Amino acid sequence: MKVLVTGASGFVGRRLGAALVDEGHEVRAMTRRVADYGGVGTPVYGDVQDADSLRTALEGCEAAYYLVHSLDDRRFAERDADAARTFGKAAEASGAERIVYLGGLGDDSGELSEHLGSRREVETLLGEAGVPVTTLRAGIVIGHGGISWEMTRKLVERLPLMVVPQWVHTRCQPIAVADVIHYLVRVLDAPDARGRVFEIGGPDVYSYLDMMRRLSVIEGRFLPMLPALVPMVAPVTWLSAQWIALFAGVDAQTSRNLIDSMNTEMVVRDHGIEEVVPHEPMGFDDAVLAALAERAKETRSDADALR
Repeated sequence: MKVLVTGASGFVGRRLGAALVDEGHEVRAMTRRVADYGGVGTPVYGDVQDADSLRTALEGCEAAYYLVHSLDDRRFAERDADAARTFGKAAEASGAERIVYLGGLGDDSGELSEHLGSRREVETLLGEAGVPVTTLRAGIVIGHGGISWEMTRKLVERLPLMVVPQWVHTRCQPIAVADVIHYLVRVLDAPDARGRVFEIGGPDVYSYLDMMRRLSVIEGRFLPMLPALVPMVAPVTWLSAQWIALFAGVDAQTSRNLIDSMNTEMVVRDHGIEEVVPHEPMGFDDAVLAALAERAKETRSDADALR
């Protein structure tokens, strides 16, 4: 099958492209920097805000993976909505038969953050033009290079003291990036996945505090934790975002948007994916060890390149 992968050089996209090629699919890797692309597949120029470029990128493709988000922009929800509408129309015009989208977990009956609410909106807008959309909703994806994972890892490794805000008691169901890739690849060929929404997660459900404690044990580091004595109102959330941005190396706007979402439980409640794509995801500890091993391997490769 000829497949377009948007965000092809990103955390999920570069892994997905390689997995699709291994399965025998013809991958078109959409990027805004064709000359700099070094991954698998055929690089094609495309910008989700540019309808003409999308029509060219999608030409001849039977399916497309939509892996685009813009957390670092204050107007990210508006930008993502416009991009989803544009992409859905371009996919319909090109004759694509399916869009596969990676969204976020979160109970629709509760109050979603702007970040998670935007993810839900994108699910709908991608399919407005008529192309069936298969959505996989995931929580924290554990893997080297993932924003949420790297933020968690760097906080545990770098903070001299963790002041524990209320959101660290929120439950989530993390999943290894390898398992996310498995699901993304398998739903492409599954007839029963067409036009459906699935929730995916690993076997373990933890609070953010539990995850940080387990990570500190795995890394052999003691991280003192002091409970916060004030609620997470807007000024405190802003200060927390600045603090996390400083120690975790992400921009403050991205940090703020992620923190806002951490008040929402991200736990799998619908297990329909098990009937369509039977699979046993790895546990939290194994996912962490795999992410740390990949990071160590990349660090050694970079060091060897400098010699």
